[in-house]
Amino acid sequence: MTLDLPVLEEPATVELTDVVRTYSGATGGVRALDGVSARFEAGVFTVVAGPSGSGKSTLLRVAALLDKPQEGLVGFNGRDVTRTSARRRRALRRRHIGYMFQQPADNLLDYLDAREHVRLGGRLRAKTGGDVNAGAVDTLQFLGLADRLTHRPVQLSGGEQQRLAFAFAVAGGPQLLVADEPTAALDHAAGARVLEALVALARRGLTVVASSHDPVVIEAADRVVRITHGRVEGV
Repeated sequence: MTLDLPVLEEPATVELTDVVRTYSGATGGVRALDGVSARFEAGVFTVVAGPSGSGKSTLLRVAALLDKPQEGLVGFNGRDVTRTSARRRRALRRRHIGYMFQQPADNLLDYLDAREHVRLGGRLRAKTGGDVNAGAVDTLQFLGLADRLTHRPVQLSGGEQQRLAFAFAVAGGPQLLVADEPTAALDHAAGARVLEALVALARRGLTVVASSHDPVVIEAADRVVRITHGRVEGV
């Protein structure tokens, strides 16, 4: 079975310029990103690679408009959104960005079953109707969840939750997909399905950004951004 996806008509470009993001820690401020510049373009599958604690997750969160930098600029589709209000950022995320957190349960709503999750994703992106519902079921089937359509997260394994999180993130056709270690909780077969879908989405015009330690995922990327101690080391 292959994943049938439409060509994206409105691609996204995300650009970070000299971004600094600091968190408060037990021993003082921790500079998770230290003057990072990176550009993520439509039709490109980019993997952010680096050791644990290098700043990968923070970079993804800033690119997905979940976190604001203390310094530097964040551009989305050519507009500076660095100081945009929380309400406007939330609206941009809902309409244009699909995001997968590293922990499967963080992506899901306890009271919705699998099919309801992907239908909600379509509604959040203002795409309704039979085509979205059919596409939701197709995506779940492709990911091996055909017999879990009416199951809620608590009834799913960790790997099934992660696959559902992926389906939720891509439902309705976002412009940008950001995935933090999307295959980490999956076995080889399920991980291969998700990786195939990531590549397919990029081929159809989506801007796809993922963090990963997995050499198979890194090998499949069109572009690799390596980060160490909060600094981009090379592309």
